[in-house]
Amino acid sequence: MHFIAENLDDYVVEHSENEPVLLQQLTRETYQKILQPRMLSGHYQGRVLSMISKLVNPKSILEIGTYTGYSALCLAEGLQGSGTLHTIDINEELVYFQRKYFDRSEYGSQIHQHLGDALDIIPKLDKTFDLVFIDADKENYSNYFHVIIDRLNTGGIILSDNVLWSGKVLEKSFKKDDTSTPALIRYNALLKADTRVETVVLPIRDGLTISRKI
Repeated sequence: MHFIAENLDDYVVEHSENEPVLLQQLTRETYQKILQPRMLSGHYQGRVLSMISKLVNPKSILEIGTYTGYSALCLAEGLQGSGTLHTIDINEELVYFQRKYFDRSEYGSQIHQHLGDALDIIPKLDKTFDLVFIDADKENYSNYFHVIIDRLNTGGIILSDNVLWSGKVLEKSFKKDDTSTPALIRYNALLKADTRVETVVLPIRDGLTISRKI
């Protein structure tokens, strides 16, 4: 989803940090072997995630929605030397794919995979977090927020992906089987109204929200 002219968007990407070689390889293999490769964060958004993580310099990161591991590797770039990243996904078929690329990176020992429903797994993690990235099933975004907010350290950051949903959040009526759009509309309203966080929406790709716990 382009919010500016495509040639200007290309200029933005060309003048941002280069995509690491390992992530180029991960992208290529994802497109070759995995369904729905558009779910990748991709070069530009990946560099945005990396930059935010480096600014936060988190000791602990939680990612909800691993897919093939691209965003986890971007976020791991900002981890403290003794820091850890916990990433959760429900797709058992992707576990080996993720681990292969995690272990080929310098962050392999710091990245911990969890398989299953995030709403079941998060309460069992005996940790608090400095940075959280939500990029999973849109219907549960609000539920994810409620389960993580008390585990987010003061000053901690929640990043939420796909919050503009190809512009569908502007719509007033929805197809019968469209549960994602109204869920995202409710989630965006929740972030705006909840006094525990301050929030800004960035029109990056499909929309990225930064929420900081006060």
